[in-house]
Amino acid sequence: MADRSLRGIRLGAQSLQSEEGVVFHDRVQKTYVCTVCERETTLTFAADAEFPDTWECRTCGEEAVLRVGESTVTVDHSDDKVARTHWDMLLERRTIPELEELLEERLAYVRARRGEGSPSKLSA
Repeated sequence: MADRSLRGIRLGAQSLQSEEGVVFHDRVQKTYVCTVCERETTLTFAADAEFPDTWECRTCGEEAVLRVGESTVTVDHSDDKVARTHWDMLLERRTIPELEELLEERLAYVRARRGEGSPSKLSA
C-alpha cells in the first residue's frame, strides 16, 4: 500500500461545480439614503421581489429610505407602536397612592434591617 498514493485536490482550492446550465434570475439594484448621515447604500434584489421602503444604514444604524428617481419614498410611521416602559406597565396594575404605600412599607423594612428592630414588628 506504500507504493500507492491517494490523489485529489486541496480543500478549498477550487469548486467542483460549474455554472453550465444555470439560469440566473433577473436582478435589480435599489439605492437607500440614510436620513441621518445621508450615506447611500445600494442593494441587489430579485426583479420580482418586494423590496422594503426602509433599510438599516450600514454606517450609523439609523433608518435609510428608498430612493425613487431623484427623491425618496415617504414613510408613514403613524402605525408604529410606542414602546411601553416598566413604569407604564406598573401604572396599569397599581395607582399612585398604592405605589406610595408599597414604597413606604419597603423603606420601613429596609430601615429595620439596617437598624434595630425586626421587620415583622413594622409590617404588623
